[in-house]
Amino acid sequence: MARPKDRDFIETIEGYLFCVVGYLHPPDGYTAYLKYVPSPYGKWERDGVRYSRSIPYYQVSQVENTYQWLKQNHPEYILQCSVRGIEISWVPKYKVKQYYHPIERLQEIKKSPQDPLGEKLIRLTSLIEETAGIENSIGVTGSILTKTHNPEFSDIDLTVYGKKQSYLAKKALLNLKEENKGITGISEQEKKKWIQNRLDKHVLNSYELERIAEKRWNYGYIDGVYFSIHPTRTDDEITENYGDNTYHRIREVKDTAMVTDSSESIYLPAVYKVSECKLDSDVSKIVSYEGIYSSLFEEGDRIEFNGVLEEIRGKTPRKRILVGGAGSPDSYIKWSHSG
Repeated sequence: MARPKDRDFIETIEGYLFCVVGYLHPPDGYTAYLKYVPSPYGKWERDGVRYSRSIPYYQVSQVENTYQWLKQNHPEYILQCSVRGIEISWVPKYKVKQYYHPIERLQEIKKSPQDPLGEKLIRLTSLIEETAGIENSIGVTGSILTKTHNPEFSDIDLTVYGKKQSYLAKKALLNLKEENKGITGISEQEKKKWIQNRLDKHVLNSYELERIAEKRWNYGYIDGVYFSIHPTRTDDEITENYGDNTYHRIREVKDTAMVTDSSESIYLPAVYKVSECKLDSDVSKIVSYEGIYSSLFEEGDRIEFNGVLEEIRGKTPRKRILVGGAGSPDSYIKWSHSG
């Protein structure tokens, strides 16, 4: 049986749709955040039931906003996680009505697309697979996965499984954007809008956000439809089981470090191996749950960060910096002025 993975979806017995987060899951449930809820005013629809988004966009602070509603209405979806040492949202297995797998859903659509959006999805994935030389490594997530999409306005959100496959897909997508085969990148006007929208959401200035916007490779348009691509670990790449280690928050810290390995920054959470961390030489990694820091920094970059220093006890004891963790709204990673 496949292990739960980032961006799988779960439908609960009440009809709520949760998005799975990361790869660390309790044996009796799934770490996930509430994404869609039944609502008579919702834009999304399936089998006569309308759905609304519970958060406007993915950001850790937005996810935390759903906790209060869950506490008041469904406290069983809130877990005091002894492994992470924080409060999280989750779906207990006894609450699962249906579990959605992105690869299975894409294969279903390839056999029988039901609408023009499905046809564009097939065209996009076929172009990437053929150009990258990969197969059976792409899935579809979001509203298309749960069949709540609306062909008039829904986006296409893809998952690509495996580090090698993800980097091949990245290279293929960059080439396809240049070849003008119906796939285009993000316009300068849209980049400016993206920067403006995030100035009050992140502790970064416009110049720093502009540098990030220029490196965001995994977004674009296929025949006018917006799409995103999200690299995801395979079963073999998930090396930690729930309970192997426990994570203990020490304090919030600000420092600089040198990136020594960025190969796993393509995932969410993004993982950067680092050295030369002045505050604690035992810090070996910076881990970010904020998506804008994924696939951003490279080996040799000196970076500045604000995050939570954690001690990891158990199978692989060490220390790390957590960015985008619960209760740390001002966390960030950016290029150091000296780097």
